[in-house]
Amino acid sequence: MRLAWHETLELHELVASQAHGLTKLKKSIRLIPDPELQKIYRFWIQSLQNNLQELLPFYRKAPQVSEKKEVETDTETHAPDVAFYAGELLGLAKSSVRNYAAAITETATPQLRQVLTRRLIGAIQGHGKIFYYMYKRSLYPAYDLNQLLAGDVRNAIKALSMPY
Repeated sequence: MRLAWHETLELHELVASQAHGLTKLKKSIRLIPDPELQKIYRFWIQSLQNNLQELLPFYRKAPQVSEKKEVETDTETHAPDVAFYAGELLGLAKSSVRNYAAAITETATPQLRQVLTRRLIGAIQGHGKIFYYMYKRSLYPAYDLNQLLAGDVRNAIKALSMPY
């Protein structure tokens, strides 16, 4: 049994964002001086690890594109964390677009709607900038499902194996 294309893309979004979040939490936990907040971080780290471990097996059921290519990334020409930081910005841009769009649907005040609409357009433009930055450097292979999914698995495994 194969996954449908639309659920494969949703799976990609979940795994990509959660692997990124897990990496960020594991990099940050050592910087948290408050023991109670560290405990909350550990809860979220464990939660994201569990999520990824449950979601990764579904990648074997993802649709396969007949053209198989070697996974190529341009990361060797960049500092090691460029892909991570670019992905961080891409996630922020994506959530900003979603948040502004949702806020507009809840707005009754015309002036606030105008401001939110301008900010939504700015967020869309910002998303385009970081997406194309990543795309032209082969950090986000948006048009190659095989590479996209392989990158998700690679990033999730890396995040899961990171110590904290």
